[in-house]
Amino acid sequence: MSATTENQDPTVNNIEQMESATVRLVGDSGDGMQLFGTQLTNTSALAGNDVATFPDFPAEIRAPRGTRAGVSGFQVQFASSEIYTPGDQLDALVAMNPAALVTNLADLKRNGLLIVNEDSFEARDLKLANCETNPLDSSEMDAYRLFKIPMTTLTRNAVEELGLSVKIADRCRNFFAMGLIYWLYERDLEPTLRFIQEKFAGKPDIVSANERALRAGWNFGETTEAFVSTYHVDPADLPAGTYNNIMGNQALAWGLIAASKMSGKELFCGTYPITPASDILHELSKHKNFGVRTFQAEDEIAAVCSSIGAAFGGAMGVTASSGPGIALKGEAIGLAVILELPLIVINVQRGGPSTGLPTKTEQSDLLQAMTGRNGESPLPVIAARSPGDCFDVAQEAWRLAVKYMTPVMLLSDGYIANGAEPWLIPKVDELAPIPVTHPGPPDDGETFQPYQRDEKLARPWALPGTPGLMHRVGGLEKADGTGNVSYDPNNHQNMTDIRAQKIESIAHDIPPQSVLGPDKGDLLVLSWGGTYGSCMTAVNRSIAKGMSVAHAHLRYLNPFPANLQELLSSYRTILIPELNAGQLRSLIRSTFLMDAVGLNKVQGKPFAVTEIESAIQHEIDTLSSES
Repeated sequence: MSATTENQDPTVNNIEQMESATVRLVGDSGDGMQLFGTQLTNTSALAGNDVATFPDFPAEIRAPRGTRAGVSGFQVQFASSEIYTPGDQLDALVAMNPAALVTNLADLKRNGLLIVNEDSFEARDLKLANCETNPLDSSEMDAYRLFKIPMTTLTRNAVEELGLSVKIADRCRNFFAMGLIYWLYERDLEPTLRFIQEKFAGKPDIVSANERALRAGWNFGETTEAFVSTYHVDPADLPAGTYNNIMGNQALAWGLIAASKMSGKELFCGTYPITPASDILHELSKHKNFGVRTFQAEDEIAAVCSSIGAAFGGAMGVTASSGPGIALKGEAIGLAVILELPLIVINVQRGGPSTGLPTKTEQSDLLQAMTGRNGESPLPVIAARSPGDCFDVAQEAWRLAVKYMTPVMLLSDGYIANGAEPWLIPKVDELAPIPVTHPGPPDDGETFQPYQRDEKLARPWALPGTPGLMHRVGGLEKADGTGNVSYDPNNHQNMTDIRAQKIESIAHDIPPQSVLGPDKGDLLVLSWGGTYGSCMTAVNRSIAKGMSVAHAHLRYLNPFPANLQELLSSYRTILIPELNAGQLRSLIRSTFLMDAVGLNKVQGKPFAVTEIESAIQHEIDTLSSES
């Protein structure tokens, strides 16, 4: 059986050279799109391409099959040069049903490849997708290279000899589609064949079915006359070394383990599973061989309190959640602030208040991280910029926590957490040690002062059971020095000021803010968190067009780098793209009494590079008209 195609010339197959390719795979949440995308990512990385991904999970995990709410997607960009985003407009879209098609078609570039499972466009499928007519019959399809392929039928034919049920046979459709995409983009089948053998070991029928479906998809592309070209993307010229394809949550977990080893402290993670932070707990639980202890608590409060207890006991205390969970942890984080204990609080941000959009990306918890606790409770706030960067940021969070004896808020987001990129595995001897000291028993005649501070205003980290170091703990205000309960108003003022000064002093212990592009000029694009890749790419493109624009990306959000005000004042206009309503912009304005222009988006979707390019062009044009 051959594909039904539209707008195709039956010419001899050619190989088309591409610098990069962006492919999105969409279907029901049970169609295996995430597995498909992960395998395409891995094979592309093994081919030597630079890779960036964006998994897109349905916010309603129990949405009915075939509905728009239940669409699951996975986007991959693989390239012959270094890339920073999973791509904007799609070169190819694979849609397994009508709902997947109509919710994603707008992102496919004109004349892009549109591959659909024709078998899933029956009357019932159209009704579930709320389509009054078959979108494949629309004149809108004329803008794309449409391939209507009966994937369900072809998959069933490929596995017919195995005697599987229809339900099981249909689950192999993703491997058929995978094989076709592999053929189109010259991906090697062998890594995925090995994956099938390992993944389904002990289930020979399933192994055979998936292998047959994968090869059937490849052979279909090879033998049909429907496709004019295949597409080749050269390997990228990346720094030499050993790479691993890594996701953000995985990198965070590995970074925490590395920090534990570099500081000689046992890692304890007390966490209540919550999307999209759950995989941090899942990954850490696999590494008990590194001395990692994980505790899945019954609620968020118990989770953070267990980590505070671990910190009091001298361990590396970690807790991870998303915005709703951080809200519940707020009082206990305040306890860690007043106890002045080292603690890492990870917030993998997600979309919306309350339950909101748990699988969608936003940057809406910055103000919560800064001030979302009762009382005056300052703590350092740092943010990862990419999946691989999570490894480094985790270590930096722990360095600050133990050096200044304070909880540290580490911000990630759903875009970073579930995205992936090739990560250059560092050598262990290149990782910086994280010094940790504990006081010993006091000299004869001396009384231990638990809040006696060093030059960094950090108090000693006293281990329970050390002779002579007994002291009070609890949430009531501490007396300076002795740590006894104090209701003295002047002491409360003093302790509040000291805790704030300690955090402010960190500004002189972090790198000065760097900038890409001219160190002064018309426009500075200021970004933080997961918008890094889009902003970086947009600025690079704008510089190539001759525009006076630069890019600064903030890792440290509290305190800001010491040179940030001077840097900002070197440009006529500051543009701050954020996936929120303008939280960093508000902080910049209030901190430096300096105006900034916001580019704000709250759609549960990341910025497209073109959106930021357009904003840059608009600001440059505005400055030109004012000159």
